[in-house]
Amino acid sequence: MKRIHTHIYTSYGSITVELESDALELTVQNFVRYVEDGFYDNSLIHRVIDSFLIQGGGFEPEFIQKTTRSPIRNESANGLKNKRGTIAMARLAEEPDSATSQFFINIKDNNVLDYQPGDPANPGYCAFGWVIEGMQVIDHIEDVGTTTFGDHKDVPIKEIVINKMELIRKA
Repeated sequence: MKRIHTHIYTSYGSITVELESDALELTVQNFVRYVEDGFYDNSLIHRVIDSFLIQGGGFEPEFIQKTTRSPIRNESANGLKNKRGTIAMARLAEEPDSATSQFFINIKDNNVLDYQPGDPANPGYCAFGWVIEGMQVIDHIEDVGTTTFGDHKDVPIKEIVINKMELIRKA
């Protein structure tokens, strides 16, 4: 099994996630490609929901939406759960196969986001890795106050920037 770690350097500190490269080929390849392309560099953590999640990967500073590649198939039936510290793909609530670049990190166990076998009304959100260093950074980001900006809710009052992401591949 190869291990892929991603360092996420934010204006609040560094986070390292380990990606589940074996079970989630499509999701991990999609995320890795965005990282390798520098897509996430100088982007925002644009959503913070207390006791739920933080989300990023879709906007530049000043809330300028980034252009993404085509959506990918939802791989939420992979067995990984949306537990505290897992990273997962964001998608449109009503469209399971709509994930592109946006991701979130679970602040707590969010079983409501997990795939529910036999329940077509709850296709789940695909968790594809977990924080191995920097959970205190996530907790610090969670404490930031939020506001509404245009149509966007739960926007941090103080801009939180992903300065850079980089991959570290290990055997």
